[in-house]
Amino acid sequence: MNNLKVNYMGIDLKNPIIIGASNMVTDLDKLKKVEEQGASAIVFKSLFEEQIQLERFQMDESLSQYNDLHAEMITTHPNIEHAGPDEHLVKIRAAKESLTIPLIASLNAIENETWTEYAKLIEETGVDGIELNFYKTPLDFDKNAEAIENEQINIVKEIRKNVSIPLSVKLSSDYSNILNLIKKLYAAGADSFVLFNSFFQPDIDIESEQHVKTFSLSNEGDYRKALRYSGILFENIKADICSSHGIFTGTDVIKMILAGSTCVQVVSTLYKNGLTQIGKMITEMTEWMNSKNYRNIDEFRGKLSRKSLSSNPFVYQRAQYVDLLLNSEEVFSPPR
Repeated sequence: MNNLKVNYMGIDLKNPIIIGASNMVTDLDKLKKVEEQGASAIVFKSLFEEQIQLERFQMDESLSQYNDLHAEMITTHPNIEHAGPDEHLVKIRAAKESLTIPLIASLNAIENETWTEYAKLIEETGVDGIELNFYKTPLDFDKNAEAIENEQINIVKEIRKNVSIPLSVKLSSDYSNILNLIKKLYAAGADSFVLFNSFFQPDIDIESEQHVKTFSLSNEGDYRKALRYSGILFENIKADICSSHGIFTGTDVIKMILAGSTCVQVVSTLYKNGLTQIGKMITEMTEWMNSKNYRNIDEFRGKLSRKSLSSNPFVYQRAQYVDLLLNSEEVFSPPR
């Protein structure tokens, strides 16, 4: 019988398929269904400091809008304050109590102090780990890349000092040298890395000439950048690599593990194909492992990483692109 077990950031998982953070996992009934379909762990929807700040502002504005009309009542009006992250923490705790598989919280804060404050509160809910969701849209033309990276490194250092549960860092690919940043974040205390983040991007309706909200799911094949960096990082860093973005099938999972990933996170495939896709992916992996006589994940993990390809170590570099150009007629010639 195949053994699909992996160990991700110190947490034992029954297989490499983790459900990534999304609105889907805020519903307890869906959480249980995801668990029943075979998911090995779930990342709960992110706690966003920006959302809490906006809600606090809206509540304060609502409570104070009639102050000047009935000034004599101000002293008897109760002093109501926004609950901050409390509502979200209650939901995390309820999710943790309802599951038998590991639950990982996701955190996306703004202020340096808030990162640590919220991380400590999250740890108290009993979750198995915390995923730090790093993403910063640069707006300051005078702030260099090193300053932004150092802020994130210091955030990890401070959180590591204050919490004992495993920490993962979810990154975008928008760094000058993500390999160097990962190396520094690992030294700062990160146990694993999720590559890569998927973000909502602005869009414009040209008829109304206004900005519009878009909900962009990833597409099949979008995993290739994560595959590249998994292959480069394998055995060059001790931290675990969890691939994300554009992973739809069991075949995609196998590719990521061959490159060097420990596990994967999936979201878009569940929105497009339903929760039963989890079981189908597990079946695909099992059947492939049987056909190759692999008994466990470790027997093929990293088999096609950059470090393992002594005969062709350039496959993860620009040389592959040059080779493609040199043989473009063979690759792109129309069928006869």
